[in-house]
Amino acid sequence: LTTHKGYEMFARYSPDGKSIAFTGEYDGNREVYLMPSEGGVPQRLTFTSTNGRDELGDRMGPNNIVMTWNPDGKNIVFRNRIGDGFPGKLWSVSTDGTMPVRLPLPEGGFCSYSPDGKKLAYNRVMREFRTWKYYRGGMADDIWIYDGKKVENITGNIAQDIFPMWCGDKIFFASDRDMTMNIFVYDTKNGRTSKVTDFHDYDVKFPSTDGTLIVFEQAGYIWKLDTSTLKYEKISIRLSSDDIYARPLQKNVSGRISSVSLSSDGTRLAITARGDVFDVPAAKGVTRNITRTPGANERGAVWSPDGRSIAFISDRTGETEVWLQNVQDETMAAVPLTSGSDTYIRTIKWSPDSKKILCTDRKNRVLEIDSATKNVRVLLEEPRAEFRQVNYSADGKWLTYTRPQSNEMSVVYVYEIATGKEYPVTERWYDSSSPVFSEDGRYLMFNSSRDLNPVYSYVEWNYAYTNMNAPYIVMLAKDTPSPLLPKDGEPAVNKDDAGAEKTAKTAGETEKSEAGNVKIDPEGIADRIVKLPFNGRIIYSDGKKVWYSGQGETRVYDFASGKDEQ
Repeated sequence: LTTHKGYEMFARYSPDGKSIAFTGEYDGNREVYLMPSEGGVPQRLTFTSTNGRDELGDRMGPNNIVMTWNPDGKNIVFRNRIGDGFPGKLWSVSTDGTMPVRLPLPEGGFCSYSPDGKKLAYNRVMREFRTWKYYRGGMADDIWIYDGKKVENITGNIAQDIFPMWCGDKIFFASDRDMTMNIFVYDTKNGRTSKVTDFHDYDVKFPSTDGTLIVFEQAGYIWKLDTSTLKYEKISIRLSSDDIYARPLQKNVSGRISSVSLSSDGTRLAITARGDVFDVPAAKGVTRNITRTPGANERGAVWSPDGRSIAFISDRTGETEVWLQNVQDETMAAVPLTSGSDTYIRTIKWSPDSKKILCTDRKNRVLEIDSATKNVRVLLEEPRAEFRQVNYSADGKWLTYTRPQSNEMSVVYVYEIATGKEYPVTERWYDSSSPVFSEDGRYLMFNSSRDLNPVYSYVEWNYAYTNMNAPYIVMLAKDTPSPLLPKDGEPAVNKDDAGAEKTAKTAGETEKSEAGNVKIDPEGIADRIVKLPFNGRIIYSDGKKVWYSGQGETRVYDFASGKDEQ
């Protein structure tokens, strides 16, 4: 019936069903309008100034809410908040648009006339637009009856009693006295109150009546209640529409990228954007949407190290689960690796051998998923908070992560997967973050707020500690030298000495074969922490160079030369 871009709301049929009164935004602020029930041009009935009390989302409710009609159909009652309108006042306006008249009540909210129009059941307060439930304070609503001379409280309950609806000799209303908002009924003859509906999941919202039937919203559905039999049922409403906002369309999602993962050979990227996963070329090639699930949210796509699969998180089943897409044959449907998830999955990460997937969730757990068998096992659990920055070592035998302490400082740990043993790397006196193993397995790098260089204040006569965060490196094995030590010259190999050349070659092969294998000596590991000569967050290290983000760009530091370049 209305197509204006503003809100049209709180529609109320006239007693004869020929007209509809409602609150509309046609001219900017909210005013009372009247229109024929079959549609037509609305007639504006009220002309009020906003005075700062005309916000739709205000906690005391919007202005000029249409509440009810007089039984004779000549006047419309609305709630206005102009002037000292914090509680709101009830006014009556004629259908011919003459000057509104205020009802002789100090404040008012939802209301309903008795069938003869001589009494009014109403709420004094207006709390339906508040953002909390189960309020039991002094401003909790009650149902009052005004007979033109006096008012009487007919509920007197500490809970919320709202939306009075006068039907014959009974007044129906909504109440959360049993914690979930339901319909109750008060008998004006014997003064007894009884419960009518019995919902336990979602509240009854915004009920209204024509004197015989009551309609209300609950759990996203509209229900009807027969006031004589007290039976209630859902109303099936079906509207045929062209669904212009649900039509398929092409969308540029380049500005909605949420994650990027590079393939091991550097030729492709797994990108999640606007809830879909895309297989994108790094240079030239075809971009493919490999999920095509507009009704689900895919995120956190990660390319497997062997380049065969992309793992991602999806809520297409209703819960967040880990899924796997074969990228060698993208005609194959993605398969779920988990099912029956009991919480929100935060992040996923592949193991170096592409056989396992590491998973963190909102139950503060670290899980390991076997990509072949789909077996899931819990590696770690933390009661205080979630694990952050969980990473595999290059050989896949160790994890590193941060775990919060009782003093709210995060400590870097290493965890041996085979034995289930955990070792702290840093102390709880300094907040540490972003741990990363070097690719050669010799070092662990992280950031820590332990650089204490106080700045003296001339105003407060006190010290302030700024720029405390810096990157650090720890030698994992006792016999691993610091990469920051000065390098001495090395003699050239005498090619005429076959034995020496063979020895050098064997040593080189041994060093190459052991690269990436992690050896950790937990004892005294905190004493082997050294500050790195640059500032930024560590991204990756091969043991010889460090890539990090700093100064608003990505930079690389070379241990051998000491060069720091963009």
